[in-house]
Amino acid sequence: MQIPTSIGDSQRVSTGSNPASFITEDELRVLVDEGEVDTVVMAFTDAQGRLQGKRLSGRFFVDEAMHHGSEGCNYLLAVDVDMNTVDGYEISSWAKGYGDLVMRPDLSTIRRIPWQPGTVLVTCDIELTDGSVAEVSPRQVLARQVRRLEERGIRAFAGTELEFISFDTNYEDAWARGYRNLTPSNQYNVDYSLLGTARVEPLLRDIRNSMAGAGMYVECAKGECNLGQHEITFKYDDVIRTCDNHAVYKNGAKEIAAQHGKAITFMAKYNEAEGSSCHIHLSFRDLDGSPIMAGDREHGFSKLMEHFIAGQVACIEEFTYFFAPNINSYKRYVEGSFAPTAIAWGLDNRSCAFRVVGSGESLRVEGRVGGADLNPYLAVAAMIAAGLYGIENELEMPAVTDGNAYVQGLRHLPTSLRDARDLLANSDKAREAFGNEVVEHYAHAASVEVEQFSAAVTDWERVRGFERL
Repeated sequence: MQIPTSIGDSQRVSTGSNPASFITEDELRVLVDEGEVDTVVMAFTDAQGRLQGKRLSGRFFVDEAMHHGSEGCNYLLAVDVDMNTVDGYEISSWAKGYGDLVMRPDLSTIRRIPWQPGTVLVTCDIELTDGSVAEVSPRQVLARQVRRLEERGIRAFAGTELEFISFDTNYEDAWARGYRNLTPSNQYNVDYSLLGTARVEPLLRDIRNSMAGAGMYVECAKGECNLGQHEITFKYDDVIRTCDNHAVYKNGAKEIAAQHGKAITFMAKYNEAEGSSCHIHLSFRDLDGSPIMAGDREHGFSKLMEHFIAGQVACIEEFTYFFAPNINSYKRYVEGSFAPTAIAWGLDNRSCAFRVVGSGESLRVEGRVGGADLNPYLAVAAMIAAGLYGIENELEMPAVTDGNAYVQGLRHLPTSLRDARDLLANSDKAREAFGNEVVEHYAHAASVEVEQFSAAVTDWERVRGFERL
């Protein structure tokens, strides 16, 4: 199905075949006429990776917004996490009057939202009011990289693995407590524990079944190391479809948790114990669907796979912001924590930033740099761009890292958002891959976070300094 927008054909990107639970625009009209659907959520992912948008009446959507789109303030791509307007963005400002942007529905993405009665959701692309693409919109940042791949006869597939921590405290009480002294849903490490995860199974089962009803192919749920920490995984898909699903899942899981009187967090590092990751499994195929990463070279790799890995290692320092976009993100990088610190690749080696897994048709690279707080479109776009950098420049693959990468004196990832911002802002690789507009936009987003954190007085400072200093 073509994306029904005013964007030219060169801007259109395939989002893969629709699962049976996605519905067509004709089917939606029937469901609205019959009263089965009364609400359509028009959603897009903002710079922070959050779903934003509107709830429209079903009738108004099919009569008007389905083909005309709907407007929203252009500050939605240029605010901080508290939705405060922020100076310094090119896309919106008081000087420009904070005008509109257009949410243009991608009608191949209409899906039921089983946890909200009578509701479907459609993912939107973002345009400016002159009909041009909003290049800084995360979905378009990824679309640009997908088009670059397709020009080389390549398609990308990805799976994202998100961890979260569940609390037996609702969101309202958690807010009132300042997110302190919350009760985790498990009192001990439940990594792979069937007994421990059974305590949270009513919530996990509801999330799994609801996401299946929303068109996702659920694989499994398992416990993790931190108290109350869990992971639900989904089958890989076309990269844009995967990122659409990721955004819907992350938002939906919070909504479902709230319905259970619980709260979950996707913070990269909630406390001093294990952080929550978002591992990204990425592989390439040709346009006929044939795998192209396996071959007859060392480790069973193709030459393209070697260049791809070399690109990841070469670019990750300058692209780290896209995997770790918040102050808190960098507290996850602790030696011996299963979060990487060393820039290295290994064969099924969880101490490395990049772990190669599978063989033959299943051969793929797992990027382990990202935390659960990342924006999926930006992170996957960064992995693709890094791979293309290695392929286009025919980079030689670095030596494989065996053993404990934490202690081998290798290059390290940036250790702060400030450092990652500077690396991104000064990166010729990033500017060539993403364009100056995108780099400037997201480097400024990092600056906003850095400046606001520098001005904040934290609980840590009060505890140490109130009486004893």
